[in-house]
Amino acid sequence: MLAKRIIPCLDVHAGRVVKGINFVNLRDAGDPVEVAARYESEGADELVFLDITASHEEREIILDVVRRTSEVIFMPLTVGGGIRTLDDIRTLLKAGCDKVSINSAAVKTPEFIREAALRFGSQCIVVNIDPRRVPIDNEPAEMKDKWPEHLQVRPHASRDGQSEVYWDVHINGGRLPTGLDAVAWAKEVEQLGAGEIVLTSMDADGTKDGYDIEITRAVSDAVTIPVVASGGCGSPDHMVEALTDGNASAALAASIFHYGEYTIDETKRQLAAAGVPVRLETVLS
Repeated sequence: MLAKRIIPCLDVHAGRVVKGINFVNLRDAGDPVEVAARYESEGADELVFLDITASHEEREIILDVVRRTSEVIFMPLTVGGGIRTLDDIRTLLKAGCDKVSINSAAVKTPEFIREAALRFGSQCIVVNIDPRRVPIDNEPAEMKDKWPEHLQVRPHASRDGQSEVYWDVHINGGRLPTGLDAVAWAKEVEQLGAGEIVLTSMDADGTKDGYDIEITRAVSDAVTIPVVASGGCGSPDHMVEALTDGNASAALAASIFHYGEYTIDETKRQLAAAGVPVRLETVLS
């Protein structure tokens, strides 16, 4: 059985690592280079670096910080934020990252995923999907009929079973709803050539109440490429749920690592004790 990956995430704003709740109310968590070096020493499997306001501010990613971060780690590095062109991807790969994560540009121009996968290989192309639960009756009117028939919204039962909701994909750092259903979009990005999906529940993000297992399972079961569960982790037990009940290939977390509640190595040990296959070699020496 393949080992499950534990991935800390650096949400970077104005050159600093930050963490918020539901994508807002940002709190400082340190220098990205220093934080990345700490996670390298603790045995993280990969690192995700997201410039969270690049798309919204319509600017290029902070390349110097990416380069300095890549210089202090050996684990795979995924970088996202403000990626719009093949040249952007090429520049980031030259700066030291192993994979790039696209979100807003992928939704606005889906063919960009195919072009990127053909040019750089599917293993380099990650698509971030940021959904929020929205009642069917609240579907954005301006988004109706925007998507092809096979991407139209599908109703999903909400947690309490009292209403029908769909998982509305958001872009521009969670600021813009699209009316695009997350499960349908996940299937589409796989067909277009993406090699991995990072699925961040906007409802759970930063709450530390646990991942949204329902959407994680729905997306993981709908595609064959790896799905990284993201949003809501408050403990290693939440990771166990995402990696087993949610069928995710990896679990991403920020708050519990940034503020010293858990280290990567103790988290992996708790997962291993719960029967989750994880890579322990780097933390046993």
